Amino acid sequence: MTRTAGQAGTDNRHHDVIVVGARCAGAPTAMLLARLGHRVLLVDRATFPSDTISTHLIHPPGLAALDRWGLLDRVVATGCPPIDTYAFDLGPFTIAGSPAGVGFEASYAPRRTVLDKILVDAAAESGAQVREAFTVREILSDGSTVSGITGHGKDGKPVTEHARVVVGADGLHSSVAKAVGAVGYAEKPKINAYYYTYWAGLAMRGTFEAYDRGDRAFAAWPTNDGLTMVICGWPMRDFEANRGDVEGNYHATLARAPAFAERVSAADRTERFVGMAVPNYFRKPYGPGWVLVGDAGYLKDPITAQGIQDAFRDAERCTRALDDTFAGRRTFDEAMRSSQEARDAEVMSMYEFTAEFASMEPPPPEMEQLLLATSRSQPAQDEFARLTAGVTRPEEFFGHMKERMAHEAGSPA
Repeated sequence: MTRTAGQAGTDNRHHDVIVVGARCAGAPTAMLLARLGHRVLLVDRATFPSDTISTHLIHPPGLAALDRWGLLDRVVATGCPPIDTYAFDLGPFTIAGSPAGVGFEASYAPRRTVLDKILVDAAAESGAQVREAFTVREILSDGSTVSGITGHGKDGKPVTEHARVVVGADGLHSSVAKAVGAVGYAEKPKINAYYYTYWAGLAMRGTFEAYDRGDRAFAAWPTNDGLTMVICGWPMRDFEANRGDVEGNYHATLARAPAFAERVSAADRTERFVGMAVPNYFRKPYGPGWVLVGDAGYLKDPITAQGIQDAFRDAERCTRALDDTFAGRRTFDEAMRSSQEARDAEVMSMYEFTAEFASMEPPPPEMEQLLLATSRSQPAQDEFARLTAGVTRPEEFFGHMKERMAHEAGSPA
């Protein structure tokens, strides 16, 4: 919980904003605010480069954000290969299309050791004060309003910092969200457990490949250093039974697509298996003196790999709202309420689609017919790829497909 400021600590420097968490939501928030001239402190317990569990994928909308910030060239320069085709092998048929949109022909999937370092460096270059290896101990409050943090660096010396606003960009287990009791809504339980690792010698030729095999699914895509990330998923109901033999169940999942399993058998695993299973939720992302961005405020199943670009867009929304507040154009509540409404309007349909897409259950007949019709038209396949990339909204895709099917059947939609 929060405690009243002024009880402990040795450092009372003042900032406009303290950002807790320096990855895909926090570092861009700090960078953008600092570029606007605001006094920003960015803290993270990690030292960068640092790895974290992630799907890695940055779809075109996320690349557009990096381009706006002048950072896309840095990501591309790391040698991360472009991904210009998304292929979904559904068993009886495959849907393969281009995710191109918003001015970009391909996606990228950089290692987080690469991407997060670029983002943290950019925040520092923009004038934000960056403290790595910093552990936040408490969130301070001045009455009912959050006013700062206490924590310590590697030396263990207690430090107190105050700010007009504290931004929680510290993910699923956000200390800021916990301290302020951020209220959740539209919540869904964990759907699947996912495990991934990296393979050398597994050529992808610019393709994201996904396979749906009954109550198992897996996908693969290229990342840095000539490696391919391969991730397998199974329903949470099988989590306890499978966790004792992750490697065995991982390969049993791949074996449901024998041709792909053979490709993996000829490759070399380079790292350990990493697992994740996440809940699905929205949290009210603001209150007196505090804001949540990225996974701290909104999280969904990783099967559509939207997290990085969601974090980028959340950082931009948060920056605009806080800049409006500091400049006196809107009150804090007005600016942040508008930001929350914009976030929810933008992502809610993808949130629901992702939950349905992640469910490893046979699709209802109408959906099966729609997907089959999609596989028979290259424009429709491209549109499906854009849907999964977050370029096309779910309601747009399904509306277009129902109209097309009705037209082909000679009846009104």
